[in-house]
Amino acid sequence: MRTDLLADPVEGLDEALAAVDAFDRALVGGLLRPQPAQAEGLAALTDAVGGTPLAGLVAEAAEKAAAGAAGEDHLVALAAARAALMGSVHDALTDRIGEITGRTPAEESDAEPPAGEDPPGNVLAAARAWLCDLARAGWQGIDHELVAGAAPVVSAMLPDPLLRRQATLLDGFAAELAASCPGATLERVPVRRWADLWSRALLLTLPGATRAPATTTATGRLLPLGADVHEHATAVQAQIHAVFEPADGTAPRLVRAAVSAPKPDTVVGAGLWQLLRPRMSLLAAVSEGLAVELDAMPVTTEGDLLWDDERARAGEPADPFATARVVLATAAEPVTAPLDRHPVRIAVPVLVEGYGVERGEDDGSTAFVFAGHRLAVDTDRVPAAGPLTPEAVAASGACVGLLRWDAGEFVLQPLAVETTVRKKTVAVHAGAWAGGTTDKAGVRAEKAATDAVAVLRERAGRLLRK
Repeated sequence: MRTDLLADPVEGLDEALAAVDAFDRALVGGLLRPQPAQAEGLAALTDAVGGTPLAGLVAEAAEKAAAGAAGEDHLVALAAARAALMGSVHDALTDRIGEITGRTPAEESDAEPPAGEDPPGNVLAAARAWLCDLARAGWQGIDHELVAGAAPVVSAMLPDPLLRRQATLLDGFAAELAASCPGATLERVPVRRWADLWSRALLLTLPGATRAPATTTATGRLLPLGADVHEHATAVQAQIHAVFEPADGTAPRLVRAAVSAPKPDTVVGAGLWQLLRPRMSLLAAVSEGLAVELDAMPVTTEGDLLWDDERARAGEPADPFATARVVLATAAEPVTAPLDRHPVRIAVPVLVEGYGVERGEDDGSTAFVFAGHRLAVDTDRVPAAGPLTPEAVAASGACVGLLRWDAGEFVLQPLAVETTVRKKTVAVHAGAWAGGTTDKAGVRAEKAATDAVAVLRERAGRLLRK
């Protein structure tokens, strides 16, 4: 890795984010009766996309919004301009990561998206109308009545699989807003987060925005690198990052496989795996350190495996650190879908070793240091559902992790580390308990989760019998 490039400024990055921030501040007070400061934010967005195909459309939309007369099409244009700017930030950062890792992106696929019916336009129009009302009211103008307008829209979306993605986003966004009502009393507004959610939700209501991605098939060997766990009070997802070696001898490439499940908020830690294991055999291979042989497994052009247990079988032992040292440097990066181009989506597998470790005395922060170059380590992202701990990270000498970009700098999320225990090198993986464990701490956590799930099932059975 070219660690010397981690802290070098990226040309144009600050200017693009400044324009986004200016527009985001305009949404705080709402666009129904905008003040001069909000007009300046709209003008900054217009200037940032000047000279692009969006320029004329956005200039008209900004003028209407500054006059308090923005219609639905105008607000969609503003959301598109903001998404384009965040996409340019994503592209600039991924280009820099390519320079750091020396890897190249995969070639664009010529696969065609599958033909399919579009979701009902009237439901999407209702969602769009609610989101436009939010923009006019602004975050300081939200109240329970306005936020409650999302409920019937979400209820109409959820039964339709084609609209499940939009429904989930709207439902979560509305829940955040409801927990913050009334907006006039908010001491602190999550300005960028809510603007991110608003603009993405609005664009996903446009026709064709969420059609199924183009897919091909993957036959060959899958070499897992590690598991990233995303946990919410009512849902959990495990995303497996891996290198895929095609059977036809073409270049290896990075892929992902994800499995999700609803969960009660009482199931945490290692108990999460009990909800996920029945849905994906890959978790056992990750836990046992095995490769997986794939036979015509569907894979999107963005590198996401559409997992089917019938098309996978466990292979030979495959150590993630050996994979990282031998194959990772030559694996092509997946292509990012246009609407997914956002810096928060950046999560690039890397191997780092030969570093020193710095720990903050006050906040317990961790950073790896390479010949004077510092890389912050995000140990808060290490899941409680595995044996990997911040202490193990701090004592490590090699790390497989995800390179991310957060709060203006590159950070590393550890997936696995090599550390020394009794003069022996030992690997500790975040996903080591994914397929089951004999580790004492893991066994205790599994038992506690099993008891909690049993109690919940018993109570649910009583309710159903009544």
